[in-house]
Amino acid sequence: MSESKRPARRAIPAGPAPTETSLREAALAHLARFASTESSLRAVLRRRVDRWALRARDEGLAEEQIARARADGRRAADAVAARMTELGAVNDQAFAESRARRLRRAGRSAQAIAAHLAAKGVSRALVDPALDAAPGEDLDAAVAFLRRRRAGPFGETPADEMDAVARQKLFAAMGRAGFEHETARRALNLSREEAEERLNATRGA
Repeated sequence: MSESKRPARRAIPAGPAPTETSLREAALAHLARFASTESSLRAVLRRRVDRWALRARDEGLAEEQIARARADGRRAADAVAARMTELGAVNDQAFAESRARRLRRAGRSAQAIAAHLAAKGVSRALVDPALDAAPGEDLDAAVAFLRRRRAGPFGETPADEMDAVARQKLFAAMGRAGFEHETARRALNLSREEAEERLNATRGA
């Protein structure tokens, strides 16, 4: 079908303005699918309110009515997110610890993990304990990083046989990923057997 004959996509109707009840249902549906922090859940619910406001504007609803309903909806979103935390459906500490463990095993540095958690709305007071609770250390994460890139102990060319340019590029990539130079150097110089042992120990922690 040509572009000119393709039927226009039907606009999603605005429907009723979001209420605390409808936002609570939306929160439960979201949490059934995704782990979340209170801050992230609040943002999800607020975006839902904002999308309603845009659709209501397209349908010609009065601006004053939209503004009032949007303000009420955003307050309700905040209240629902806080209530989910009170009920234990949202737990920032558990989220931070679980996400830190997963990211550590995926080869993310402590610096990168801290930045990720902060972006998810985890308070600084919870970031350091989450990193402490994650098995392993930055050296283990650096090894996982190299395995993902098939470099260093997992590459075809041993680190001590790499040319200077390739080695420097790898150091630069690890630096951008948040690994300190000494950590990167140690990870690069591990044997394949030593690297595998570290990964296996981390998986079993």
